[in-house]
Amino acid sequence: MEAGGVADSVLSGACVLFTLGMFSTGLSDLRHMQRTRSVDSIQFLPFLTTDVNNLGWLSYGVLKGDGTLIIVNAVGAVLQTLYILAYLHYSPQKHAVLLQTAALLGVLLLGYGYFWLLVPELEARLQQLGLFCSVFTISMYLSPLADLAKIIQTKSTQRLSFSLTIATLLSSTSWSIYGFRLRDPYITVPNLPGILTSLIRLGLFCKYPPEHDRKYHRLLQT
Repeated sequence: MEAGGVADSVLSGACVLFTLGMFSTGLSDLRHMQRTRSVDSIQFLPFLTTDVNNLGWLSYGVLKGDGTLIIVNAVGAVLQTLYILAYLHYSPQKHAVLLQTAALLGVLLLGYGYFWLLVPELEARLQQLGLFCSVFTISMYLSPLADLAKIIQTKSTQRLSFSLTIATLLSSTSWSIYGFRLRDPYITVPNLPGILTSLIRLGLFCKYPPEHDRKYHRLLQT
C-alpha cells in the first residue's frame, strides 16, 4: 500500500475512533438515568440535535459514497436514539419531549423530501445537503457559547465535561484534516469551530479547575 493510502487509512480510523469516543460520552448520562431512574441535570436537546446531525451526515455520506462518514454517523445515530429513548422513559415530561422530537424530525423529513424529490441533479443535491449539514454542525458547536459566558461569570467549570472536551477536540481536528485531504469544505469548515470551542473550554479548565482539583492544590500549598 502506498504511503498516501496508509495515511488516509490511519486518518479515517482516527475519525471513526475519536468520533465514536465523543458519542460514547453520553453513556455516563445513560448510566445516571438508569441508576437514579430520573433525568435530573441531564439536557435532552443535545441528544436530539446530535441525532438529527448524524442522520444528515449519514445521508451525505451515502450520497458521496464515503464509508467513513457512513460508519461513524450510522453508529452515532443508533447511540443518540438509545439516549433519546432512555430519556423519554425516565422523563416525567414525556409530552414536551415527544413534541420536541416530532418537531425536529418533521424538519428533517421536509429536508429529505426537498433534497431527494426537488433536487434531481446529484451534484447539486450533494452540494446543498453538504451546506445544510455544515450550517447545522456549526450551530451545534457554537450553541454552548452562552454556557461558557456563565462559566466565566461563576468561575466554575462544574457544568463542563473534560472528557467530552478532549473527545470533541480530537474528533474535530481529525475531521478537519480528513476534509482537507478530500478537498471537501463541507467537512473541513464546520469542524473548525469545534476545535476553537474545545480550546476555549480547555483554557477555562486551566483557569477555573474543578473544585476537587482546587482542594488538592490547596493541600499541596499547606
